Amino acid sequence: MTKALVVAGVMSGTSADGVDVAICRISPASVAGGTPRIKLLGHLGMAYPKNLRAAVLSAMDADAISVAELARLNWRLGEMYAEAVAKAQEKFGVKVNLVGCHGQTVYHQGASERYLGKATRATWQMGEAAVITEQLRIPVVSDFRPADLAAGGQGAPLVPMLDYCMFRSAKVSRVLLNLGGIANLTAIPAEAGVDRLMAFDTGPGNMVIDACMKRLYERDFDRGGAVARTGHVLQEVVEAILKEPYFSSLPPKSCGREQFGETFVSRFIAMCRKAGGSEDRDEDVVATATALTTASVLKAYQKFVWGHVGQAAPLSPVEFVIAGGGTKNALLIKMLTEELRPMGVKVRLMEELGIPAQAKEAVAFALLAWLSRNGLPGNIPAATGAQRAAVLGKVTHG
Repeated sequence: MTKALVVAGVMSGTSADGVDVAICRISPASVAGGTPRIKLLGHLGMAYPKNLRAAVLSAMDADAISVAELARLNWRLGEMYAEAVAKAQEKFGVKVNLVGCHGQTVYHQGASERYLGKATRATWQMGEAAVITEQLRIPVVSDFRPADLAAGGQGAPLVPMLDYCMFRSAKVSRVLLNLGGIANLTAIPAEAGVDRLMAFDTGPGNMVIDACMKRLYERDFDRGGAVARTGHVLQEVVEAILKEPYFSSLPPKSCGREQFGETFVSRFIAMCRKAGGSEDRDEDVVATATALTTASVLKAYQKFVWGHVGQAAPLSPVEFVIAGGGTKNALLIKMLTEELRPMGVKVRLMEELGIPAQAKEAVAFALLAWLSRNGLPGNIPAATGAQRAAVLGKVTHG
């Protein structure tokens, strides 16, 4: 029988800048056929120490790395997550019953590829759950994505379950956009059931912008979009990249550093240089990276989403609700707002719906842990492409 629990959701995204902990009280649906009730009690963000972030980024982009290095990193991340949950419990004065830990993705291949003679999918999120359980003496649900992959899905996106439970509306069609390292969206037409939900990764969110800032300015990110504001967008580069297969491939689909990591960034910068973004115009590269994120989100909306929510649009307005670290980039939000306004789409920030933008994904994994602990499915096949709804995650009891 399902029951209410206080759950800590732990999320570290593809930007690898740190960990977010969302402590939530999650209760069973109040009516038959309803969805769980979720109340955010508190959110804590902790930056990775510089050496830990460097190790994570190195593991993500390495062509070769020792097994010893990976094993140690897995253990060290577990310690980091345990510390973050402990601090969150202390800060908000609550005792957590369960932890849902996404872990740090170091590899994600949602589509099948031939490996050793067989079509194979693979994903790996690091962070040793046994360490978290031992240090906190709390059961941990971790490793959420493999169950969906095994059922034929992409293993992503998994946030749509939260989107459906918390943000569906009878009056408004909503597109919930998360601007993390990768940008992903969930489209829910007004009055839609879960079977009409659409969700997928649109392409790079902050990943390419951050990587360009690191290489060209030795900074981790473009604060507020300040550097991009001084640059000129090299539109031919944006248009050339948007012609690449990922952006036109049909959902469900997912991506990560495998598509938009260091190799892509090297090619992107070279394209910018060739198009006129000379070495004394680094700001043009950052401006173009920011425009690429904006344009890829807009292309995804126009090509795939408008026809989906548009069926409800004549009778209900469409809202774009934005969350994730990208909300701190004021220029990126401004560009998205200005491009969507002529389409009759209103842009809102996640805070307006009661969840801090940076906390949303952590809340999602708190919900997925609660569902798993109660033996309930956490994926939405319409979003991931899985053949069936599956109970996600592995439980470490301690």
